[in-house]
Amino acid sequence: MTLAQQAKMSDEEIYEFLEEHQTAVMSMRGSTGPYSVPITYRFDRENERFYFRHVFPRGSEKREFLPDFPECVLVSYIEEDPLYVSVMAKGQPDEIREEDITPEVVANLGETSRPLFEMWTPSRSTLDIRLYWMDADELTGRRIHTEEHSE
Repeated sequence: MTLAQQAKMSDEEIYEFLEEHQTAVMSMRGSTGPYSVPITYRFDRENERFYFRHVFPRGSEKREFLPDFPECVLVSYIEEDPLYVSVMAKGQPDEIREEDITPEVVANLGETSRPLFEMWTPSRSTLDIRLYWMDADELTGRRIHTEEHSE
């Protein structure tokens, strides 16, 4: 018999998790329904702010959400049997404009995790790369630990 123990994470546990795991799935609502994309991010615990970028190749579905993102949900998680941990953040991403660039913003973006490889066709010169930040309006986390018990 499997017994699952679920626990709400403290703010400190959520912050540590978000700093250690810089990948997530971002879900948004568009005119044709929901849309989700994997992203890498940097989390600034002091301001409860996420930093990330979106790359828009020509014809990208993500363009539907520009220039303004609706409220979105960002979910970062791990599943390492017998442990499952997930953290959910809700907020409204805003594009980082040139006038928003400060040394702090540059430092946070510089610490944003990058994928191990990227493949773009036909070339990077045709890509539209946009930088964003998102203040977390809501942060929640759950830790689920499963244990095997025999009767």
